[in-house]
Amino acid sequence: MAAQAAHLYYIQNLTMDAIAAELAVSRASVSRLVSFARAEGLVEITVHTDTTDPGELELELNRRFRIRSYVVPMPAHISDIDRLDRVSVSAARLLNRFVDSHMTVGLAWGSTITAVSKHLVPKPTRETVFIQLNGSGNTQTTGISYASEILSRFASNYGAAAQQFPVPTLFDDPATKAGMWRERSTLRVLEQQRRMSLAVFSIGSPLAKVPSQVYAGGYLDEDDRALLEHHHVVGDLATIFYRVDGTFNGIPLNARSSGPEFNVLRRTPRRLCIAADVSKNLGIRGALAAELITDLVVDSQLARALVE
Repeated sequence: MAAQAAHLYYIQNLTMDAIAAELAVSRASVSRLVSFARAEGLVEITVHTDTTDPGELELELNRRFRIRSYVVPMPAHISDIDRLDRVSVSAARLLNRFVDSHMTVGLAWGSTITAVSKHLVPKPTRETVFIQLNGSGNTQTTGISYASEILSRFASNYGAAAQQFPVPTLFDDPATKAGMWRERSTLRVLEQQRRMSLAVFSIGSPLAKVPSQVYAGGYLDEDDRALLEHHHVVGDLATIFYRVDGTFNGIPLNARSSGPEFNVLRRTPRRLCIAADVSKNLGIRGALAAELITDLVVDSQLARALVE
């Protein structure tokens, strides 16, 4: 009934009263049916300001960085939390264009991807797997419940399987990581990461106004932070750290990180970055310089900072 009511309302342009008469229900019931159809993803609404022009900021981002960008309009005065929420809603709806059956999708946990997971629009798929890109454990917690909640939301939304990666975010010793990376259980996850057709992530940044999870959640101690500052780190992707020019060599924490190597990410056909904070400008620039992003969802103020 929801699908029928939505078709009459959106496609045939009937009034609520006319639909109520045709379906023999109350006008309030028609309103609830149409709302239900939108919430369940039976209806998708696209706004085209000009079908031949995706907007000056998008065009400039696409030209300058050779990517596909999606700029979310934003008023000048808005809280950081509301900004993140608006971008997350737009990104969640956009994701249904990218996610389909028979795909392996990598997810990097964090504040932004958590927000996106709360606004997903249901879309059933077959034989699709969502895989955790980096470990979430630290000295205070295993991080399993946090990362698994994000994975579960995505997997449930798309009727897909979820593959956790139960290792520390940062190993204490690179030798420990090297040994773990020889284990068959770990090799299986790493092999799945190499088969990804889509990676979904945000950029962590020590400069962000809304603190990135890795910088606010007890994953870095004072020595780690000093190392990041010494090596001029501006951001990280799944806890692989880099500089504004996209270089990442010689940063000691990367040898201890459980995140995927950048050459693995670059082989992933589609790499969707979602960001909603103008203070992530340098972090996004570094990721673009490292050629880690093919698709970018940002708010209009961050987009303007990038092109300026």
